[in-house]
Amino acid sequence: MSRSVQPPLVPLPYSAERANCSLPLVRRIVDDLVACYADWQAAVSRFEYATTRSRAEEPDADAQRLQLEVQQLAGQIEGFVRELQELGLECRSLETGLVDFPGELDGHPVYFCWMRGERAVEHWHATDEGFGARQPLPESEFARK
Repeated sequence: MSRSVQPPLVPLPYSAERANCSLPLVRRIVDDLVACYADWQAAVSRFEYATTRSRAEEPDADAQRLQLEVQQLAGQIEGFVRELQELGLECRSLETGLVDFPGELDGHPVYFCWMRGERAVEHWHATDEGFGARQPLPESEFARK
């Protein structure tokens, strides 16, 4: 299900507060993305199995149908990722729903980091680091919420 995404109503870069305000929409997109990605993985697996039964002189009908399903699901995934990009976000994991919000913290460029299942944006990491380097937001950022 694709939603029409308007340019962000909040100016970029994101603050922790703005990132959290955008979470209702981001959660819906990420939930759809993660579910669609799981469906795509399952369809790819079924397609790969079906191709083992297929021969050039006798193509497997299931393989052809599954190939179309895989392509359709890939198109949906691309659409969800594009929606996140239109919000100024970077999707880091299709499987876990890891999203980075580009922002600033103490005058330095950072990513505010959020993953599906987390209640709020409560972590950040430097732009040249990844998930493993994420740190809790300083208390001062929570005071701004």
